[in-house]
Amino acid sequence: MSKHFPIVIGHRGAAGEAPENTLGSFALALKQGAEGIELDVHLTKDGKIAVCHDPTLDRTTNGSGLICEKSWSEIEFLDAGSWFSEAYAGERIPLLSEVFELVPKGMLINVEVKNAYEGRMEKALLAFLHEVKRFDDVVVSSFDHKVIQGLKRAEPELKVGLLFGANFIEPVAYAKLLEVEVYSLHPHHRSFDQADMSLARTDGLAVYPYTVNEISDYQRMIIAGVTGIITDFPGRLKTYLDT
Repeated sequence: MSKHFPIVIGHRGAAGEAPENTLGSFALALKQGAEGIELDVHLTKDGKIAVCHDPTLDRTTNGSGLICEKSWSEIEFLDAGSWFSEAYAGERIPLLSEVFELVPKGMLINVEVKNAYEGRMEKALLAFLHEVKRFDDVVVSSFDHKVIQGLKRAEPELKVGLLFGANFIEPVAYAKLLEVEVYSLHPHHRSFDQADMSLARTDGLAVYPYTVNEISDYQRMIIAGVTGIITDFPGRLKTYLDT
């Protein structure tokens, strides 16, 4: 992964300019200079790892219903782009494997687990990561902190990130309560300040705030010294950093 800070991380690809969590969105983020991407995963009825934020198909596709109640054959040809723009008509919900094929090794992939599915997601995700042999450039995060605790205990090599929106008094101290090695903190950008960053740095934690879209907020995060910035507009952030 890139060693200069902050790195540019495309939220669901380039979600401000393309339909979120599609190959088109991830490709645009890479074209715009993103050094990492963030994505969300759910499990299909037949155990496939689908890249989608919502548990249902309704908002971002021309389908409907829960992803976990659909087989992949019922999902793979749905239109996941027209809701955003006719220019993206025909974009599909990708499998996690398709995104990994698109994103070169060495670039950060932040996989957010949206649901444990009674432990089935953890097993499927770890099996996939072992298959593709990509642990160095992957961080798995979740608002369900028991999920990342369980994943880390099951696979010590895995990097896990603590995702949170609450304004914790001491996020670093909270991370230690998990009793596993936490690699990174993923706070909402308004729930984290320079004092928190100083403690995180002292403990060797990476910090990837989300979802930072305004120039003034880019400035705050850069001054705080965060490791990377998760944004809907990776091109905008890259241009700002370059100038």
